Amino acid sequence: MKNSPLLLTAVVAGLVSGVRAQGFSPVLESEVKASVNKGLQWLKAQQKPAGMWSDEHMPAMTALPLWAFVASGEKAYASEVDRAVAFLLGKQQTDGGIYVPVPGRQGGWLGNYNTSICVAALYATGRREVMPAVLKARSYIAASQHVGDDPHAGGFGYDKDAGRRYSDLNNTHFSMDAMRRTQGAEDLRPAGEKRADINWDSALKYVTQMQNTEGETAGGFAYNTQDPKGGVTTNASGRVMLRAYGSMTYAGLLALVHARLGKSDPRVRSAVEYGSRFWTLEENPGQGQQGLFFYYNAMSRALSAAGLDALPKHASDGTIRWREEMVRKIISLQKPDGSWVNENNRWWENDPVLATSYSLLALEFASGLAR
Repeated sequence: MKNSPLLLTAVVAGLVSGVRAQGFSPVLESEVKASVNKGLQWLKAQQKPAGMWSDEHMPAMTALPLWAFVASGEKAYASEVDRAVAFLLGKQQTDGGIYVPVPGRQGGWLGNYNTSICVAALYATGRREVMPAVLKARSYIAASQHVGDDPHAGGFGYDKDAGRRYSDLNNTHFSMDAMRRTQGAEDLRPAGEKRADINWDSALKYVTQMQNTEGETAGGFAYNTQDPKGGVTTNASGRVMLRAYGSMTYAGLLALVHARLGKSDPRVRSAVEYGSRFWTLEENPGQGQQGLFFYYNAMSRALSAAGLDALPKHASDGTIRWREEMVRKIISLQKPDGSWVNENNRWWENDPVLATSYSLLALEFASGLAR
């Protein structure tokens, strides 16, 4: 299959020295590459004959390993990539979404969540032949954005046709990430066909609702206003506020960056300050071990997109070299067989395919292998 020179192949080709570009020592560079290759070998062994991983009803669980293979820049996995691409393309529905319908369960197939992750992975392959599917998926995502004047306006939920008004920051950040990453595909849209995009101002307004402006977690982000996941707290004046937590804060930061806010924007500065104040790789701040590997994944994508190689140390001089600290931590958690797994099953992280994919992508973004 031919790659498109218009897309990411030029980027992938230039990433062989990406690890060293982050200032890693030759020893750490070698350790990162060895860890990534060991993880990819484990994933290779888990791929099913039909091309998918884990649950065939959740295409995102195949898209994440695919993305990890592509982002590595390794050419030895062409067969695995081919089969994964074919599987995902086979799951695209007539409405453009990439998901598996669940009969009798309206809105139960997580259409927007699956489509957003799948289209990002497909686009990352740089293959021209996937572009028609990417364009259809972009139209599906754009049509999934809530409109109106209620608190959901501008946001995204799990499904386009859920039959109820629902949105959250996790789905919204995945949708924004997918639409920004794949925007170059619009240049390949047939003449006369309407281009697909989201209302970025409305999305930014929704995202901003989830950011705390005061209190102990000021600058951080919550999941949504109805089910904040991190709970609530009461400020000095008695007002109930959402309690932010780590992984959603980095999801929020990535959404701000994709909405084209610069480093000097107060919302961006506040989110970065939260990251500095609650810096840790031992847990997902505010959630403990729940969602730990997604926390690594969201952090690496957000800080890379923001162009931040370091965070200021809170209440002291110096900086946090997050890239180096993250890759060392993730490598230390790798199992002897090459996989990663979270013993805490919140958000499915005791599935080693999911935890391994999150970990590999975090390594790839932190080291500069992925963009």
